[in-house]
Amino acid sequence: MTEPAAPTAAPEVLSGVRVLDCSIAMAGPFAAQRLGDLGADVIKVEPITGEWQRHAAAGGATGNRINVSFLSLNRNKRSIAVDLKSDEGRSILYDLVATSDVFLQNYRPGVAGRLGVDYETLRAINPGLVYVSMSGYGEDGPYRNRPGQDLLLQAMSGAMLSAGSHGTPPQPAGQYLVDAVTASTAFEGVLAALFHRERTGQGQLVTVNMLDAITTLQMQELSVFTVGQVAQTRGQQPHAHVYIRAPYGAFATSDGFLALAMPELPLLGKVIGEDSFLSMDTEVDSWTHRDEIYERTAARLVERATAEWLEAFDAVGIWAGPVYDYQDLVDDPQIVHNGTFIEYDHPTEGRIRTPGFPYGMSVTPPRIDRGAPLAGEHTREILTELGVAPERIEQLVDGGVVAAEPAAAEATPDTMPAAGVAPAGQGGPA
Repeated sequence: MTEPAAPTAAPEVLSGVRVLDCSIAMAGPFAAQRLGDLGADVIKVEPITGEWQRHAAAGGATGNRINVSFLSLNRNKRSIAVDLKSDEGRSILYDLVATSDVFLQNYRPGVAGRLGVDYETLRAINPGLVYVSMSGYGEDGPYRNRPGQDLLLQAMSGAMLSAGSHGTPPQPAGQYLVDAVTASTAFEGVLAALFHRERTGQGQLVTVNMLDAITTLQMQELSVFTVGQVAQTRGQQPHAHVYIRAPYGAFATSDGFLALAMPELPLLGKVIGEDSFLSMDTEVDSWTHRDEIYERTAARLVERATAEWLEAFDAVGIWAGPVYDYQDLVDDPQIVHNGTFIEYDHPTEGRIRTPGFPYGMSVTPPRIDRGAPLAGEHTREILTELGVAPERIEQLVDGGVVAAEPAAAEATPDTMPAAGVAPAGQGGPA
């Protein structure tokens, strides 16, 4: 009787693709991490002292050797720490470029050229290279030297004045929204360029900037303004979006908050006991009486508990939901079912619980093979792959051209989960 074939590991959609991640902070590293989750060999090229984010802990959340913000943006990467200002260090990078498919950087304007890692230089080494250059405002133009910081881009995008009330401060998002959408844009650009190269063999330059990313994210809102010529007008009450009819936003209840979205006014009036809504025309009055509708809705909703209102709204099909904090989110049964959060063991930081990959793939699922690396953790490994002799590697370390963790500190495959990474919930990584 023939023995059944042994199960094989799930294929990885970007297996065989090598990415050089020379980016810092959030947007670039986040994009590179997504590529690593899909199977790319991502090599994080860091300065001798480590990438900037290693030394800037978001929320003050430190770790044993890696702070939480760096840890969250740099899984599935190997690290080589090298001095690119030295001729020897730059030569090492050029050798890596010759063996790579994607180069990702978000240097300040002019820095890539000064370091000798600009697109034209690297294209001469590897014509098939997909070179991704990320910036705050664009490769050139009047704002090219402005700092590409998330809050500043949110403010400039106009989005802050699409929520809240007239006369109150603009409303920034509660997450690094511009960094996140820029990361997704860069990730998308890499995949498109790799697909083009698969067809033609031709590499190319992909430019991504934060200002365009957050602007194009507002496709619908800005078209309402530019095409529909509807002004971006905030009322006296804290409406959640100037281009969506009332009531729309977060409302206090007797024991917390709930979100209420665009109900039919007569139906809402019946449920909350507001008789003035019964004769209103939803498509007309919800715009012309926005502040009045907010005030009367708020006055009714504060009378009862969140769960009572949600049950009543659900019974008649009114769109409403709870306002969560992060603990509520982590504990939510749908989040648990989806396996939205994953867990894995990190060699220095212990058990890690963190959001996983944002979409599922039936044939080529994402995977977590390793957590965020220590600075230079894989320097010796990567140089060995380039054919550098062991004694020469130690000379480079001793000369300060590269930095390397002691060999004993290197993570080994059996310290990390296999492709079937343990999810926080029952559904597995989505």
